[in-house]
Amino acid sequence: MDPHVSTTPARARTDVAADRLTHGGPPITPSSVRRLGLALTTGTLVWAASIFLYGTVNTGFEQRVGDLTGLVFQAGVFALLAVQIRTRATGASRASRIMLKVELVLLGLASVWSLLHGVLPAPAQDSLALAVLDVFWPLSMLGMLVIGVKLAVAGRWRGPLRWWPMIAESWGVVTVPLYILAGEEGARWVGGGHLLLGYATLGVLLALRPELVLPRDER
Repeated sequence: MDPHVSTTPARARTDVAADRLTHGGPPITPSSVRRLGLALTTGTLVWAASIFLYGTVNTGFEQRVGDLTGLVFQAGVFALLAVQIRTRATGASRASRIMLKVELVLLGLASVWSLLHGVLPAPAQDSLALAVLDVFWPLSMLGMLVIGVKLAVAGRWRGPLRWWPMIAESWGVVTVPLYILAGEEGARWVGGGHLLLGYATLGVLLALRPELVLPRDER
């Protein structure tokens, strides 16, 4: 046998797919990025409309509208996380991938609070269990800010999509202090406006320029 002839079979595409599953799941397509981006924009617009109409601190019917539209927004953020996870937006290291999975848990618990606080009768809204779950709303927003910073540093997303997540995910650190300093009216307009500038625009950018988040060998 010729020593220069290799008997090792050529690597199949299924091997490549297995590698991708090991490091963050199957590759995401541009059309999927577009759909998930539009889901983010839709969820953001719904919650922003509620904030413009009713503000961020309410009781009764207006409070329930705020909770349930907030849940729609959180569904949009899940769509954003799906894109980030499947493109390994924060980096390929194990710690970078774990960061996104931790955020899934935080956001999931925050979404449970939004749902329960929006549908349960008033006495149950003051329960200890819901008070504990309520903590995960700000924690999930803080987690998204950390992800936005890490995503910008990693540089796997390109162009405006490298920096826009950090802008969008600064919502909590902008709006909460403003509410303390300027009151409900200031938080209403800045909070709703920041959602439009940040998350809603981020979803539009994902829909228009999905190639900017795809690894260069998968576009």
